[in-house]
Amino acid sequence: MNTNATLMQDARESLNGKWTSAIGTYVLYVIVSSALSPVAPIASGPLQLGSSIFSLNLASGKKAEYSQILDGFKNFAQSLVAFLLVSIFTFLWMLLFIIPGIVASLAYSQTFYIMAENENIKAGEAIKKSKAMMQGHKWQLFCLGWRFFGWFILAMLTLGIGLLWLIPYVQVSLANFYKTLNKHV
Repeated sequence: MNTNATLMQDARESLNGKWTSAIGTYVLYVIVSSALSPVAPIASGPLQLGSSIFSLNLASGKKAEYSQILDGFKNFAQSLVAFLLVSIFTFLWMLLFIIPGIVASLAYSQTFYIMAENENIKAGEAIKKSKAMMQGHKWQLFCLGWRFFGWFILAMLTLGIGLLWLIPYVQVSLANFYKTLNKHV
């Protein structure tokens, strides 16, 4: 498994020369999410799937286009079910205490990447596969997330403008984590 520093370096290399497209796509994501906020739970799953599709394509050096952010709507039912199940399961684990909820969210974290690569997979199967993939790898993902904490503080000091660069960087790093994990599991 690659180190987090390597995953982040790979993300920067994937984004090299593609920052404008990545920033524009995630701005589109925020705009669409905001426009659909009255029906947010219904749109959240498909938008997360679309974000995963775009991020994986960018991380893999494949053609990454703005429209991919909406590709999750092609698998609307399963992406919605996945979002609802992951949300419910995480919430139920959070009722026990915050730590089990964090562990559960890490276990389910690969669900939408799995669905992005396997468009015919059912939501429950993707969740089970994510849990299996994350066995022994939750700590690394947790640490990867913490590596961005300082960057997040800096982005907020720019009144949020730095988020335009940070969000694609984080998303492609997470896609790289999935790609590496998928190779080794």
